[in-house]
Amino acid sequence: MSSNTMNGKICMVTGANSGIGLETARQLAEMGAHVIMVCRNKSKGEAARASIMQSSACPDPALMLADLASLEQVHHLAADFLNRFDHLDVLIHNAGIMKKRREESSDGFELQFAVHHLAPFLLTHLLMDALLKAGPGRVVSLASMMHRFGRLDFDDLQAQRSYNMVSRYGSSKLANIMFTYQLAEQMKNQPLTVNCLHPGVVGSNIEANPAFIRPLLKSPRKAARTPVYLASSPEVATISGRYFIGTKPRITSKASCNQADQQRLWNLSAELTGVGMTSGN
Repeated sequence: MSSNTMNGKICMVTGANSGIGLETARQLAEMGAHVIMVCRNKSKGEAARASIMQSSACPDPALMLADLASLEQVHHLAADFLNRFDHLDVLIHNAGIMKKRREESSDGFELQFAVHHLAPFLLTHLLMDALLKAGPGRVVSLASMMHRFGRLDFDDLQAQRSYNMVSRYGSSKLANIMFTYQLAEQMKNQPLTVNCLHPGVVGSNIEANPAFIRPLLKSPRKAARTPVYLASSPEVATISGRYFIGTKPRITSKASCNQADQQRLWNLSAELTGVGMTSGN
């Protein structure tokens, strides 16, 4: 992309060392944005940053290190950002994992739920003032059509009784969508838009893909077009609380639209992360 429509915009992309995150960061940088690349691994992050600097004449991306499975490190990430910048135009929640067996974060939460939902919930809260100061700020979350295979068992939110990789991934992506809808509703009178998306079935290192399916996979560069669109396009400047496939809003599962469950998930998430954000009565 050669357009400079993002000149001067500050954009944070989590999981920016590879796959969709790296290509999202690259395309935004190519559009003139000052990109904050959030990576867990320093050497991989530095290599990714160098690749962007080599590929385009753009503002040098900044690298910030954080393991988003740790709530403490999410706090440190937000503090690091706020010490260096006074506003944030775009926050893109991209970091993702898949685990065949149940693992716990350092805080004792099921790992996919911690990285995909609790970290974005907390980070958005911590950076909310910076997003509102950008006026309007944008929050973009990478969800998935796999949310249709997930369900939120509020009696076993950490999958302690039973664990299946695919259903847990779907459940965490269902949580992404419910968070998007609930946050958009709460911020409807504020200078902020909140949207999520399904990037397509992507050839990235988040999961192992059988050889026969690989020709059908989207490249990370193509898959990044939707988060870049939601981060930059004037067409969606006033659209909030929607789920996109490509450049079109789509309908999500019935479970994702349950407002009582959205509020329940929000309140539990606020309790688990200690942020004191509550929704509903």
